[in-house]
Amino acid sequence: MSQSVDQAQVQSAIAILKEDLPTLFERDINYQIYTRDIYFKDPVNTFKWKFNYRIIFWTLRFHAGLFFKEIYFDVHDIWQPQADIIKVDWTVRGTLRLPWQADLFFNGNSTYKLNEKGLIYHHRDEWDRAPKAILKQFLPSKK
Repeated sequence: MSQSVDQAQVQSAIAILKEDLPTLFERDINYQIYTRDIYFKDPVNTFKWKFNYRIIFWTLRFHAGLFFKEIYFDVHDIWQPQADIIKVDWTVRGTLRLPWQADLFFNGNSTYKLNEKGLIYHHRDEWDRAPKAILKQFLPSKK
């Protein structure tokens, strides 16, 4: 259900997402566009509060640097289907630091819900495959 939302703030949030998301594995994001009690859900995590939200992004950067030779978050599209919703289509791809060639690749989308002030209070990610299928990409291929 769409609500009256500060559209200037929504446009600011979109601009920040466009800047932050492509480099989320390299540097921290801007947390000013999120509410204190942000709710996050993806296929493996569910939590609330900005402190935990900050930890998930720190963890992504830490593991990216530790386990990957290279890793990318490719943003394909960011749009606003409703006054209080922002959608993002993306791909994660990378090469693991393993003795064998192991490439990671999966597509996903994010849905951000905004309050009347135009701040994001809900972030849900969906992936094009199950977490187990993504982890199987880490194993040596059988030829």
